Amino acid sequence: MKNKNEVELFEEQQIRSVWNEEDENWYFVVSDVVRVLTGTADTKDYLKKMRRRDRSLAEGWGQLVTPLPIKTAGGWQSPNRANAQGLLRIIQSIPSLKAEPFKRWLAQVGSERLNEMRKKKALKGRKKENLRDNMTSTELILNLLVEASTTDI
Repeated sequence: MKNKNEVELFEEQQIRSVWNEEDENWYFVVSDVVRVLTGTADTKDYLKKMRRRDRSLAEGWGQLVTPLPIKTAGGWQSPNRANAQGLLRIIQSIPSLKAEPFKRWLAQVGSERLNEMRKKKALKGRKKENLRDNMTSTELILNLLVEASTTDI
């Protein structure tokens, strides 16, 4: 696996990341993000308690994080890393004021995506929820004909 290591800075604190060419995703060291967003010195214990508190997070942990090798001053290590989607799920479970801007941003992006999906599914630019209220006279007549035929058959 080819990858590129980088160090991101968030509030002047390091967050190690690696680019994975196989799946074309950035992966971020989970403990670095937790340390920055919580201020805890013992991220391993914090994550253990967080998974105990959030059962759905614990059950899906294996799908969210994966150990990926990174070269450090102490040699090669394989810390738990998560891609952006996994990282955002983990951040949702962090009860810290520093995590709130990320949670609000995630809620905003989710809201925008839902509105986008709603617009794509809107038929003929209809304004009302009831489809019949948006049909032309011809469409209503044909629809009634189909319903009558289906009932008779």
